[in-house]
Amino acid sequence: MQHSATARATAALRPSAEKFSIEDAMSLYGMDSWGAGYFRISEEGHLEVSPDGDEARKVNVPEVVENLRKRGLTPPLLLRFPQLLESQVRNLCSAFRRAIAEYGYSAQYRPVFPIKVNQQRAVVSELLEAGWKYGLGLEAGSKPELLAALALETPPESLLICNGFKDNTYLAMASVAKRIGKNVFVVVEKPYELEALAQLAFAKGARPSIGFRVRLHARGSGKWEKSGGHTSKFGLSTGQLLEGIAFLKKNKMLDSLKMFHFHIGSQITEIRRLKNAFKEAARIYAKARKMGVDVEFLNVGGGLGIDYDGSKTSSDASVNYSMQEYANDVVYTIKDVCENENVPEPHIVSESGRAMVAYHSLLIVDVRAEIGGGDGVKVKPGQRDPQVVSELLDILKTISAKNYREFYHDALEHRDEMVSLFNLGLLSLEERAKGEAAFWEIAAKAVRYSRSQKFMADEFVELEKQLVEKVVCNFSVFQSIPDHWALDQLFPVVPIQRLREKPDHRVTLVDITCDSDGEIDKFVDLKDIKEALELHRLNSGEPYYLALLLVGAYQDTMGDLHNLFGSANEAHVVVDEEGHVHLKRTRRGNSVRETLAAFGYDPKDLAAKLQATLEEQMKKGGLTPAEARQLLSEYRGQFDAYTYLT
Repeated sequence: MQHSATARATAALRPSAEKFSIEDAMSLYGMDSWGAGYFRISEEGHLEVSPDGDEARKVNVPEVVENLRKRGLTPPLLLRFPQLLESQVRNLCSAFRRAIAEYGYSAQYRPVFPIKVNQQRAVVSELLEAGWKYGLGLEAGSKPELLAALALETPPESLLICNGFKDNTYLAMASVAKRIGKNVFVVVEKPYELEALAQLAFAKGARPSIGFRVRLHARGSGKWEKSGGHTSKFGLSTGQLLEGIAFLKKNKMLDSLKMFHFHIGSQITEIRRLKNAFKEAARIYAKARKMGVDVEFLNVGGGLGIDYDGSKTSSDASVNYSMQEYANDVVYTIKDVCENENVPEPHIVSESGRAMVAYHSLLIVDVRAEIGGGDGVKVKPGQRDPQVVSELLDILKTISAKNYREFYHDALEHRDEMVSLFNLGLLSLEERAKGEAAFWEIAAKAVRYSRSQKFMADEFVELEKQLVEKVVCNFSVFQSIPDHWALDQLFPVVPIQRLREKPDHRVTLVDITCDSDGEIDKFVDLKDIKEALELHRLNSGEPYYLALLLVGAYQDTMGDLHNLFGSANEAHVVVDEEGHVHLKRTRRGNSVRETLAAFGYDPKDLAAKLQATLEEQMKKGGLTPAEARQLLSEYRGQFDAYTYLT
């Protein structure tokens, strides 16, 4: 990575090298705050993952990356930790078990994983295996998801929740689920679905249980707030709920209504919003029980959030409650309402998908290059420098803490004059380059001096942002962390090595897509949202890797093939009882052939068309037959290549 003028300028903002400890690195990147005990730093300064929180059983991430490179699996690499899935399911179920015991709740808790949160077969299968002893069930929000759920082996007592809009074929598959022994619930989202349920001739004894999704007045908080309230896309209003009960009673189907369900949004940041929803839903349940509706389950949906930035606040990237506090409030609130209404307590169901899978995977990307504002020209006075360049060099030499504001303004005028002179043909490229380099070093000094003042003027706050470098990373934002692009979702980013060295420059990350939106320019911070990330300079000939963490929820599902960049290489990493690390499963990311085929390009047809072009060139004498064969062979070989830089 070459040092540009802006790189040198940014370095001027940083203090000289000093002792930098593991604790300093943990604090700088916030790992103690958002890591939930799963992530730490080794004595060598390497990122480590402890899938069950036990320091004795840990994974050295740089060693895993090097092992995979030797196997031909290069970054971007998606590392999954199945044991971390088990840890999160255990934590969730234990939190509810403690709450049920503390408040003397008479019914059970039943966990359910919504497939939409991470639809990867390996992830769902490993999650079911991890949650087997807890009776973990599945939620399907579409016909394809239901078909997948039908074939997966699930615990006998687990629930299969059918959400989403439904047609007759969807309902028929729900009937099949019932006939093969699944404990299936068809959740009615809209009134017309009741008509379809009544008209569908279910096989004798194969009618699924019915749930009603109720549209609460309570709303969530954060980015998905509109999922709740009266304008929600899903759910029955109070009037529609009563009409639905009357419809089922009329059609002698009321005994099938066994569940009330609600969902006020994903990643609810405020516990107060959740409490309001629990109370309202519990009251609806209780009133329906008093009407003679024998509802057995109250499904509180999703919404249990993850503390992505570690601030433990109600910011969009955090939550102001713990998993235990969430479970306590669910159990206590429902019990309190049921006691008040003198009705039986329902079994509690939650669909806390984000909490189960967000921590389990991280993306490894390699830093490829630096994009600075200058071109590395050394700033030294010459005997024949144009006056405008000489004046910039003089400002650079004499700027100080007492005159930095005035001198910076002078430098701005000289820079504009320099550009005008260049456009008139009165300056050479070399002279312009020297002037630009001098200007950016002046800017860096001005920012450094302004930071030493009691108050930093707005213009220097903005100038400091301009001095932040960009580093090119080998991945696609749109494929691997689409929520950052679409929703400004924050994900922790940490170097996986050199964490005992003090970072010496501040950067934003750009991906390799041909799109200016392919950038990470917001980073987690305990007190604010950082607009730059502290990283190290590249050492010549030494790879430098970053980990993008907590990407296990939704990112696999929502990613697209922008620029035809496909899925990343993948590995599942486990640690045995003796602390030995094993690669349980590896999978190569999409090839060029696969991403082209996804958009209707047939590699055989493309090769045939290129061959015709090469033959035309041979006829014209532009290529020899040997050269044409070589070019065609190279072209065909690229179809099986990784879509990312190698």
